[in-house]
Amino acid sequence: MELKTVGTAGTLESSDVLVTIEPASSGGVDLSLESSVINQYGRQIKATVLETLKRMGVANAKVTVNDHGALDCTIKARVECACCRGCGCDTDGRYPWGGAIQ
Repeated sequence: MELKTVGTAGTLESSDVLVTIEPASSGGVDLSLESSVINQYGRQIKATVLETLKRMGVANAKVTVNDHGALDCTIKARVECACCRGCGCDTDGRYPWGGAIQ
């Protein structure tokens, strides 16, 4: 999946996460994580974000995650949505919902 623009998903509400993803010219993923529970779950949040990006085929991106105690399933959903918005899938109605994402 090739990112074309900035994509965001989520809110700053309790039990949610705000994910912002944008294209990066350098190789790899630059991940910035802020979390109210970073000491307890920081490694797990980072692993969940990176795993989701890998599964979606995103190789070059700058990702900012602002977590407020979201569950893993919420983090995955927000990352997927931000990626789809960043690649332009949302403009033509081709969101790959329902398990279509590898």
